[in-house]
Amino acid sequence: MDAFAANPLLWIVPISGVVAVLVAAYFAYDVLGSDTGTPAMQEVAGAIYEGAVAFINRQYRTIALLALGGTVVIAAVIYFFETAPGVSPAELAIKTGIAFLVGAACSMASGIVGMFVAVKSNLRTAAAAQHSVADALRISLRGGAVSGILVVGLSLIGVFVMFVAYGGFAHPEQAPFTIVGFGFGASFVALFAQLGGGIYTKAADVGSDLVGKIEAGIPEDDPRNAGVIADLVGDNVGDCAGRGADLFESTAAENIGAMILGVAIYAVTGNVAWIIFPLVVRGFGLVASVIGIFTVRGSETRDPMSSLNIGYYITATLSALGMILVTYLMLNEKGGWYYFAGAGIVGILTSVAFVFITQYYTSGAWRPVKEIAEASKTGPATTIISGLAVGFETTFSSVITIAIALFASHWFGEQWGTLTGLPHGGIYGTAVATMGMLMSAAFILAMDTFGPITDNAGGVASMSGASLETRERTDRLDAVGNTTKALTKGYAVASAALAAFLLFSAYLDKVAQITGKPFDTVNLAKVDVFIGGLIGAMLVYFFSSLAIRAVGKSASAIIEEVRRQFREDPGIMAGTTRPDYARVVDLTTQSALKNMIPPGVIAIITPIIVGVVLKAEAEAALLMVGTMAGVILATVLNNGGGAWDNAKKYIESGMLKDDAGNVLGKGTLAHAAAVVGDTVGDPFKDTAGPSLHVLIKLLATITLVLAPLFV
Repeated sequence: MDAFAANPLLWIVPISGVVAVLVAAYFAYDVLGSDTGTPAMQEVAGAIYEGAVAFINRQYRTIALLALGGTVVIAAVIYFFETAPGVSPAELAIKTGIAFLVGAACSMASGIVGMFVAVKSNLRTAAAAQHSVADALRISLRGGAVSGILVVGLSLIGVFVMFVAYGGFAHPEQAPFTIVGFGFGASFVALFAQLGGGIYTKAADVGSDLVGKIEAGIPEDDPRNAGVIADLVGDNVGDCAGRGADLFESTAAENIGAMILGVAIYAVTGNVAWIIFPLVVRGFGLVASVIGIFTVRGSETRDPMSSLNIGYYITATLSALGMILVTYLMLNEKGGWYYFAGAGIVGILTSVAFVFITQYYTSGAWRPVKEIAEASKTGPATTIISGLAVGFETTFSSVITIAIALFASHWFGEQWGTLTGLPHGGIYGTAVATMGMLMSAAFILAMDTFGPITDNAGGVASMSGASLETRERTDRLDAVGNTTKALTKGYAVASAALAAFLLFSAYLDKVAQITGKPFDTVNLAKVDVFIGGLIGAMLVYFFSSLAIRAVGKSASAIIEEVRRQFREDPGIMAGTTRPDYARVVDLTTQSALKNMIPPGVIAIITPIIVGVVLKAEAEAALLMVGTMAGVILATVLNNGGGAWDNAKKYIESGMLKDDAGNVLGKGTLAHAAAVVGDTVGDPFKDTAGPSLHVLIKLLATITLVLAPLFV
């Protein structure tokens, strides 16, 4: 209690955690108590739920076994290679192993919560869409908010509890290094969860679309398509469960990295506030996100995206006020608090900038998506060329924004250092900016989960034979959901870039702590160091290749199965017999779980081999260059894929016209070309791209935890 007395703002951490649980429970009660629609809707939703639960059970059993093996390996490495003052090797190994296991368990729980609520919300959203867009928006956003609020709250409380349990207030200079295993465990699970879910969802989507839309000429989500249920299941296990685990590990790993950087200033000032600041400011961000979600109001006439944007701007404004208050009360060394407030606001503005950038490149209201739709008039080849060009183009604005954020936040920190005469201000400024970005994580994740919920709602409405008005309402929300899913990926890339810089610095500090020598330079002129950097860049592309190839392999199996069912049972197309949905779900599950292992193992083993063979400086180069390549490639894959997807939606909504003013909609050659482009983009934006966010942070946490191996 002495720590709370010395830093009263620390109370916001447990308070915000309790608020998060209560609000999430209220939203869950509100959603689950809503109308469940017609019996036909309930039947479709039941099949989706059954398939999603079956996949999650099988996937997480596999991941749990991998995590148990990882725990043993990490504990052994720590026991034999690392020492810490006042802690025996056995105690240090046990603590790190437990932290890894707890982080892994929390990450798995985050994914399961996200998936469970989403599959219960889709039916309620479809039922509400029978009456109004406003009700459907409220239910789908609140369904997403259950996941967003709980995941972020669980991350915050998890790091806080581990910090306290490992003697954070008795030995604050040691605890952040000890709990790094928590972030590693979260990253470990998130990588496999994102890979497995991403492979599943896109294999089902690609297989279902190519046979259904292109070959059979039937609408999307037509109940005659045997791949449709697998496709709808995929939205939940990839976009909900996978993303929940992804953002859990993002917030946990970045939080711990910022706390580690605070140790250096604590060593000079003796003020523990520098270490616990990231926890406190994220508590304020969680409360701001909750308020922002409550302010979203749907309308029958207004674009749903406008309502979501208003809620996000309110969240960002409250976050900025919270950042100013916390820096003033906690980081006011010699009156220099305002420099860190500036750094934090830079982080908040960066997240806003990425919302605009992603909307510009993936929304049908702007030039890039319209350009791809126009290109579809001349066939699939020009559609793919145009989409690739848009994906590559997005790197310019994204990288410039990240560069400005890093430069500005570092500059603010350096000015603080000049004013106070204290060291490490520049790098701590980037940590504060990263925390600023993470303040709105709960709202962003709520918007992300909103996307697959509305997508599923459209599928439920279509397969159950709902009215045209109902389908039009779900289509309006689905189009917005495509954009919100893309927003989350842009947000994740930006936060990964800022976080990677602070985690890279934390790794340098960890090596210096182990060796007792300064380590602040990575010399690329050394052959072994250059090789480490080159391997880091290669890993990003090779990993993406394996992820995309896995989707192609799995999709091929699904295509053959759906074709077989059409061929052997003519009653399916006639609507007199029911396709074997369960067969496709089972095929997709087997393929996804088998194909998620190789890229995941490659991602974990490569940095370990480089560090062991080429040592600490080469490992730093791998981390640094791999991060740069990963951020840029993830931007290409996420935004390029999102633009292809919404170009297809743009055409399906009747917005594309020929020179004579005739609408080129569903069933035209332009639409077929756009479907091909969307199919190419699917594994980009929902498998490889999101998995790269996790890879970037996994590289950082691996190097931090296993640093003793590399010196």
